[in-house]
Amino acid sequence: MSIYRNHLRQKVGKISFNIGWHYNIADRQSPTTRNGRGGYELFPEDGNSLYTITQWFPRMAVYDDYNGWQHKQFLGSGEFTLPFGNYTVAITVPSDHIVGSTGVLQNSKDVLTAEQIKRYEQAKTATKPVVIVTQEEATEKEKTKATTKKTWIYKAENVRDFAFGSSRKFIWDAMGVKVEGSSQPVIMAMSYYPKEANPLWGHLSTEVVAHTLKVYSKYSIAYPYPVAISVEASNGMEYPMICFNNGRPDKDGTYSERIKYGMVGVIIHEVGHNFFPMIVNSDERQWTWMDEGLNSFVQFLTEQEWERNYPHRRGPAKNMVEYMKGGKDVQDPIMTNSESVLQLGNNAYGKPATALNILRETVMGRELFDFAFKTYAQRWAFKHLTPSDFFRTMEDASGVDLDWFWRGWFYTTDNVDIALDAVTEFQLDTKNPDVEKPLLAQQAKDVFEKDITKQNNKKDIPAVAVESNKELADFYTTYDPNKVTATDRENYKRYLVTLGEEEKAFLNKKQYFYQLDFSNKGGLIMPIILEFEFEDGTKEVQRIPAEIWRRNNEQVSKTFAFEKVLKQVLIDPYLETADIDTENNYFPRQAQPNRFEIFKSRTGAGARGQSQGENPMQQQIREQKQQGGGGNE
Repeated sequence: MSIYRNHLRQKVGKISFNIGWHYNIADRQSPTTRNGRGGYELFPEDGNSLYTITQWFPRMAVYDDYNGWQHKQFLGSGEFTLPFGNYTVAITVPSDHIVGSTGVLQNSKDVLTAEQIKRYEQAKTATKPVVIVTQEEATEKEKTKATTKKTWIYKAENVRDFAFGSSRKFIWDAMGVKVEGSSQPVIMAMSYYPKEANPLWGHLSTEVVAHTLKVYSKYSIAYPYPVAISVEASNGMEYPMICFNNGRPDKDGTYSERIKYGMVGVIIHEVGHNFFPMIVNSDERQWTWMDEGLNSFVQFLTEQEWERNYPHRRGPAKNMVEYMKGGKDVQDPIMTNSESVLQLGNNAYGKPATALNILRETVMGRELFDFAFKTYAQRWAFKHLTPSDFFRTMEDASGVDLDWFWRGWFYTTDNVDIALDAVTEFQLDTKNPDVEKPLLAQQAKDVFEKDITKQNNKKDIPAVAVESNKELADFYTTYDPNKVTATDRENYKRYLVTLGEEEKAFLNKKQYFYQLDFSNKGGLIMPIILEFEFEDGTKEVQRIPAEIWRRNNEQVSKTFAFEKVLKQVLIDPYLETADIDTENNYFPRQAQPNRFEIFKSRTGAGARGQSQGENPMQQQIREQKQQGGGGNE
């Protein structure tokens, strides 16, 4: 019933009212407001500012069946829960400003030049970004300040918020994107940025926006809005159709790997928020993970499709190990209220993203998970939802009982630590004396050779009594219990007669049996992934579903049959479960190697001749100059 609850409420009429309010535009560089969601940034070199106007008007509270009126105060972490609405906004700014906004521009002829309109139209069908306002044009406008004004009118439908950016410094580029299943024939992926953000932003920003729209639409819901905008504003924050991102290169135009991938990652993340929670409308005041965690997970999928070896921050299970092995006094369950979480980044972003990736790769499999996740996004688009709606939809769409997974990952601070405690080898007793008795003889020999007393006696006692006096010997002195007799062979023939053909075939098949004993030291129930290595050098991976723990959450055993002798067993060979202790994953045990450096004092230039403070790009330029190879400063 809850799936359709938002459809049952009927419209009760229309109410019109006016509100007077004021909005202070904060200095984002001020120590007291630098972490604010919006504001202005002054560029001292040219005296101009870049404005990001966010959370600037009184917004409606949400009324839903779960909370009633959601009117919790914003304390800094739990951001929004908002209803959907239609907006028509007139923005009056100096006439030399460019405005990027939620929605679609309604009066382009009033605010853009004929050339800019022409470029915009070209961008709709372009295969790479078209620059609508060039860097040369923006730089020229920086030299003066207009005394006249223009009004930009934007219209947005079915959005839960409205934000915009404005500056005469803006360079503006755009590219049309076609998304399968979208109601929009073409979606305009666009970027606004000052010259200080080039060449990095002109090279990548709009391409990343377009890539994000395609990948998120594949995994969730086809993007329904006509535009998606990335604005360089030295902060990261999301609103419908527009987001503000960081990632500014050095003044000489070079940039470090950290800056590049940080910029790509934040654009993917903030554009991705259009889907979670701008469309799939969760309540971040109460459950930060429902938009940040889900968004971080799809961000991880999107980064994988951007670059083969992308340096992911969140998503891979191994990246969550350090947090999950920490003390429970510094952790909270994922389901903790946003304002009460001790480590917001790990709890609301990293751990949920890791959990969903494990659910996709290890528990459900990609095909089944992707279908269920897409069903969730489509079912709950433009509705208010709760965690139980997500949990139920994933189970309903997949047909998989995941109660154990939600309970462990989302409601506890348990971690994953599955230990392989023992491996016991068994061999089938064939009853064949020509097979079994030589084995027993070898075992007896091995026991004798490993007995230190018997070995020392061979050296220290030249002859025992029976050896010195042959008359003391009798039948048992020379009797060999492991010698095969005719009676043994006759008994074996009678035994074979009692067996069926299938039993005889199994008996003649040479196999080795191994019982593996596991213990769940961390508390989190997880599948058991095993890599078996055999004496001939070959390997085999087997996956045991989490249901193995259904009767005992703490200890389980399982027996395996092989036609080869087992050399070593390893749990979680691909580090896909976030197991916090890998030393107890081996049998026989293996010490895990760690590396250390000889400590020495370091002064002057850094390692490998790199000057202090240089990024790799700057280093290469410097080396080219030293070799007479030129290079731009």
